[in-house]
Amino acid sequence: MKIAFYGSSLLSSYWNGAATYYRGLLSALARHGHSITFYEPDAFDRQKHRDIEPPDYAAVKVYAATDQGVRAVIAEAAGADIVIKASGVGVFDDVLLAGVMAAARPGAIRMFCDVDAPATLAELKAHHDHPMHEVLPDLDLVITYGGGPPVIAAYEELGARLCVPIYNALDPATHHPVPADPRFAVDLSFLGNRLPDREARVETFFLDAAARLPERAFLIGGNGWETKAMPGNVRHLGHVYTREHNAFNASPLAVLNIARDSMASVGYSPATRVFEAAGTGACLITDSWVGLDLFLAEGEEVLVARDGADVAAHLRDLTPERARAIGEAGRRRILAEHTYERRGLELDALLRREAALKRKRNAA
Repeated sequence: MKIAFYGSSLLSSYWNGAATYYRGLLSALARHGHSITFYEPDAFDRQKHRDIEPPDYAAVKVYAATDQGVRAVIAEAAGADIVIKASGVGVFDDVLLAGVMAAARPGAIRMFCDVDAPATLAELKAHHDHPMHEVLPDLDLVITYGGGPPVIAAYEELGARLCVPIYNALDPATHHPVPADPRFAVDLSFLGNRLPDREARVETFFLDAAARLPERAFLIGGNGWETKAMPGNVRHLGHVYTREHNAFNASPLAVLNIARDSMASVGYSPATRVFEAAGTGACLITDSWVGLDLFLAEGEEVLVARDGADVAAHLRDLTPERARAIGEAGRRRILAEHTYERRGLELDALLRREAALKRKRNAA
């Protein structure tokens, strides 16, 4: 089927944590025979910080972030069998949502891909005039990149016909073990942009742990941290391109995952970094959230911390041998159960089922 996908960016991960999710999921769908066009705005300097050039699994149309540019790409939705609007495009989000769903032909599947469901749902509950309230009952499908039962129930309560989590996963072709790189050889690393709903948790889990272990070396990557006061044993890298993620994850003794506030409160929301790090065989330490056991087993495939003191305690006890054993066990679990090939199979079956149901309804 022909898919028109409107998202933040496929080509750049700059201020765009969903990039690897889009890449893994869409490349898997392409292998199932779908023809994909990805529409992304020229915004936030993302085109100046590309990680990849247009891939063979999707045509990419970069449009001007102007009224005229948006109107042009909205019109192209009419030619697709499946029209997908993702959350968090960053510019003209409401215009795109209403526009592409209205432009879709009657027989097309209309779909919303929510890459930050807790934040979207909070906004919908706070703003009863949000355009999504009007569009949602007419959508055939909502997929979310996390959230589990609480998010499904919340979307259904708001009028969604069907909400299905299609979780982040691993693409072993892009995230895999590599030799250690001295640039990233520290005791603990963390990768994530500085965001309002993440900063306090970074202070609690990462910076507090660093302050407790002044003799250890810590590394933080991501945009926005250059003005943040940090202990002297923390080094800041700035933006880390996806081509460097494998070495960033494979080189430290351990890698830290910290969920954003909303993701942690809802649960069932593993970040892309969880799968990327596990794919390299990294020893992962994560903050605690409900649903983690669906993906990794605590103490065997991942270490779990409730605060910075726990993180520091894990590092004190962690030997290179144990770190390696945990990392290898986590990688085996993710490869067995949580790859984008599996996610692609799941979503392909879902789309084909919805297409058949839609044909049946239209023929009645």
